[in-house]
Amino acid sequence: MTAPTVPATPDLAHRASRGTLVTVGAQWSRTALQLVSTVVLARLLAPADFGLIAMVMAIVGVADLIREFGLSGAIVRLREIDAAMWAAIHRFSLALGILAGGLAAASAPLIAALYDEERLIGLTLALAPLVLLNSVAMPLQAALQRDLRFGTIALVEIVASVIGVAAAITAAAMGAGVWSLVLLPGISAVVRLVGFLVIRRPPLARARPWRELRAVVGTGGSIFGVELLNYAARNLDNVLVGRALGPAVLGVYTRAYALLMLPISQLNGPLARVGLPVLSRLRDDEDAYRRYVRAAMLVIAYAAIPTFALLAALAGPLVLVLLGDAWTAAAPIFALLAIAGAAQALGNVSGWLYVSLGRAHRQLVYFAATKPLVIAAFVVGLMWNGVHGLALLYGLVSCALLVPGFLLAIRGTFVTASDVFLPVLRPVLLAPFAFAAAAAVSALLDAAPLLALGAGSLAGVSVFAGALLIPAYRRDAARIAHVISRARRSR
Repeated sequence: MTAPTVPATPDLAHRASRGTLVTVGAQWSRTALQLVSTVVLARLLAPADFGLIAMVMAIVGVADLIREFGLSGAIVRLREIDAAMWAAIHRFSLALGILAGGLAAASAPLIAALYDEERLIGLTLALAPLVLLNSVAMPLQAALQRDLRFGTIALVEIVASVIGVAAAITAAAMGAGVWSLVLLPGISAVVRLVGFLVIRRPPLARARPWRELRAVVGTGGSIFGVELLNYAARNLDNVLVGRALGPAVLGVYTRAYALLMLPISQLNGPLARVGLPVLSRLRDDEDAYRRYVRAAMLVIAYAAIPTFALLAALAGPLVLVLLGDAWTAAAPIFALLAIAGAAQALGNVSGWLYVSLGRAHRQLVYFAATKPLVIAAFVVGLMWNGVHGLALLYGLVSCALLVPGFLLAIRGTFVTASDVFLPVLRPVLLAPFAFAAAAAVSALLDAAPLLALGAGSLAGVSVFAGALLIPAYRRDAARIAHVISRARRSR
């Protein structure tokens, strides 16, 4: 017996477009705040302070994954959830938060022993409660996301980010040192939770029995396995660098990675929040589903590939302008990490496909087979050429794994290879030319970093502007303009 078809109604299309626009706008605001905090705190704190926090978060982050347990994705995918099921989900999430937060706190001496750094005990104990706070907030945010209330989520998170950044900068200016980096996520988490509690209170209904959560937990468990493997592939580098080279080098590496994550979060965060719920609703409408995938790939490809090509070419002046002379060592690391950044931006769409098509278990198997390759690249790269070798091999392996990841996600489905690969082809062909133009102009103006950054950016963008003389690129530009126009009309 087949499931009833859920058509791509005009209302859903409008809400999806509006949600994308609102969420992208909110993400721009948060990215601006993150940039401000990065620029200011880099001038108030030492590289070792950032390295110490990175040492702790690389381990405590695992506890945060445990408390989430893939429930957000599983909740969004469910067709219907009654009050009793919501109550059970809240209860289960709270239990996971207590367990994971306790594990994080108990791991403090082990983390200190791993890095041979006693200061990590206090930092770990201070950050562990964040796990519990996030476990209470998760179902509330998932409910808002499921209802496509993206503007509400955006407002809460922007306010939380503003207050957290302000608290961290104030504390750093007063000499709090590394503890100002504890305040930033801590204050933000508290404000975020309070905001969600005011807007969407937990249900008071009697919870369903634990056994009736089996379907949610089963899907969530597969998503959790994927996220855990993905987390290891994205964070074990911090553990290896911190263990081998110490907090100062790790601090430089993490600032380069933080700059990399600004455009990644700008692209993937908003689109994922909108894309996964919309694709989950469209999975019974094959044509609409494929159209959405093609549009998403086109927008992400043209946004991500030129961005990271230019960032790699302009890494030197960019780091000087944003972080200052004390952080010049971060520039070559950042340029190499840009390869991985482009791969991450594109590869996240495959995750939408796995989850929305009910293939989370398949994604888990694929990640179990491939993420060890990424981790091996960390080890080999670090042994070969330190953090530079690690960053280079990380990017190359991430790019190589894109094709099999997408092919496995769509195998046996109505989605075709052309839906996911053709939208990426033309921006990939232009990227080397944009990189070369930006790097050449930047090198000529090496003595003036700000001028080099502006002129190099203009040179790189000019390459893509010149491509509009080619009909195929004009058609792509028209499609992107249509997506943006539709979003504006929906708003």
